[in-house]
Formats: sequence, C-alpha cells, structure tokens
Amino acid sequence: MTVSVRVPEELSARVPAEQRGPGLGRDAVRLLVSRGTAVAHHAFRELPVLLRAGDLLVVNTSPTLAAAVDGRIGHARVVVHFSTRGDDGRWAVELRDPDGRGTTRARAGSPAGTEVALPGGGRLLLEEPLSARGERLRWARPSGAEVAEVLREHGRPIRYSYTERDQPLSVYQTVFALASPDGSGSAEMPSAARPFTGRLVAELVSRGVQFAPVTLHTGVSSAEAHEPPYPERFAVPEASARVINQVRAGGGRVVAVGTTAVRAVESAAGPDGVVRAAEGWTDLVVTPGRGVRVVDGLLTGLHEPEASHLLMLEAVAGRAAVGRAYEEALRRLYLWHEFGDLHLILPEENPHTERCGGNSW
Repeated sequence: MTVSVRVPEELSARVPAEQRGPGLGRDAVRLLVSRGTAVAHHAFRELPVLLRAGDLLVVNTSPTLAAAVDGRIGHARVVVHFSTRGDDGRWAVELRDPDGRGTTRARAGSPAGTEVALPGGGRLLLEEPLSARGERLRWARPSGAEVAEVLREHGRPIRYSYTERDQPLSVYQTVFALASPDGSGSAEMPSAARPFTGRLVAELVSRGVQFAPVTLHTGVSSAEAHEPPYPERFAVPEASARVINQVRAGGGRVVAVGTTAVRAVESAAGPDGVVRAAEGWTDLVVTPGRGVRVVDGLLTGLHEPEASHLLMLEAVAGRAAVGRAYEEALRRLYLWHEFGDLHLILPEENPHTERCGGNSW
C-alpha cells in the first residue's frame, strides 16, 4: 500500500454529477489541484484558467463498451464482463455472480473447457488465463454470434455496488470517444475525461491549450484483487507523437487526462523521452522506480488506497504530494470513483524563474 488512508463509503459517488440536481452538467464536479505538497480547491469548470497557452492535454479516445452480459453455465446464472479483445478474435473475460441487487460479486474460478451460454445463441468456451498472475481473467473463444453484436443487443455498462442504479451507456461515454472499426473499446470508462464538455473543450482551445488523442482500451478492474494492470491494447498516432514532442521542445506542459493516457504515451516513449508512433499491446506498469519520461502533469480521479494507479501518481508527483492531496480530499469530502471529483497534478511553480510566453520553468 502506498497512501495509507481509509475512504468512507459515503464518499463514493453514487450517481453522475448531472443527476445530483437541476441545471447541473457533467462538469459540475470539484477539482483538487496539487503542485508538490501545495493543494488548492477549484471547480472543474475552472480548468481553462489553471492551464496555459502552449500546454497539451493527452486524451484517450477509447469508447466504453456495454461490456456486462448475462449468461449461464448449465443452469447457473453468471454475468460475463468482456474485458479485452485479442488479436485472434478471442476475448479476455471475467465471470461474476449476480448479487441480487443489480450488481455482481467475485466468482470462484471457472476452469478451461467451461462453456458459457450467451443471449442470442452465442457461446463462450473458456481457455487459458490472460496472465500467469492469476485466473480471474481468462481468454474465451466465442461462437454462434459476434461479440460486438451481443454487446450491442444484450450488453450493459459494468456497474459496481457503490453506484445507485444502472445507467445508459451514454452516461459512460466521454466527449473524446471514437468508435473502433473492429468493435474494440474499454470495458470501463476512461473516467478522468468524463467531466469534459464540448463547451469546455472549445474554451481550452480558444486559450491556446492543445489536444493529442491516443487510444488505450482499458480492461476490467477488480475491487477484490488490487492487481497491477493487465496488458492492454494501445495506439499513439504519428500526429499525436509529433505534437507531444513539439510541445515538450517548446517548454509547454504535457498533461495526461487519466492514467490510461499516461500508460499509452509512456509506452510510446523511448529512453530519450522522444515519443514515436506506436500501437499494439503494452504491459507497462508506471511506478516511482520506473518514473515518467514524457508526462509533466496528470488529471485523474481519486483512487482507492490499494489501487496500483497510486504508484503512477507517485511517479508523477512523489509520495509526499499524493499523500497530502488525499488527506485534503478526505478532509474536504471529495467524491471517489468514476462519477466523482477530479485531481489535477501540476509541476511545482518556481518563483525564481521568469515567465516567458505564458510558461514558467
């Protein structure tokens, strides 16, 4: 465990911001801002004045899938969480048991050879585990129906027990999401980008903030396991690599929107810190020991103390800064999880350097 805090259950965001009161939008969340161990409190709508002309936001364009589907093993009901589409047409899946409250609980491992019946006549045959680290996620070979069609017709967004009710898929799509030609996407929303609206993006652009799209299709997380992330598919286009390198060379700050954007761009960076176009699978785990080569700042949600994401935050900001921020988040009753408040980590200001072109280094 890195940051030693306990998050009370009442600080879980149970519904999206726009459903908490009349006239509210997605951007009606709070923003905790860290510069070293200095912490400030803002509304998320103030993001444009917290960034500078010449800064760059790296955003994940992966769409969220309706990745939870009811199934059966014999007469037993199960819920299939479709996590990751493989290059060979198989899918990595997690089987869970319905808990009777509209959500699910962990299921004891199902061995290779287990067959799962899906709605619409589809079937899954479980094969080997996705990783040698454990059997929670297994590769499954589909037959009888295309998985993309099953998700479209019978899927729903993955939902965890801290949320109040099911939500339509549109609630889980970010303003940056782009449909994938092969039906790939994220099992769970790249949630750091959720509060962005078209209007906010336009204001950022008008103030000289640039955007670099990348793609990383996130797999399922686990409230039980607290595992390092599994390998995931990513792509950093040539145009995005070029603008990232240009901004860094010009003294601008590269701020990743979400831990998924960090994993994608750092996977495409060489030891020299130069980002090159890349795509494929990444098993990179960003830790304080590995550090970051490209990212100067990070916009992210608030993570559980046991989550491996906190190691990435420490790689960007340092343990003392992350610990201080989380103490403040608890003290000021910030909300956790995908519908919760946001945390912006920026480099420390140096009062002894001159400002030039809006940047301070």
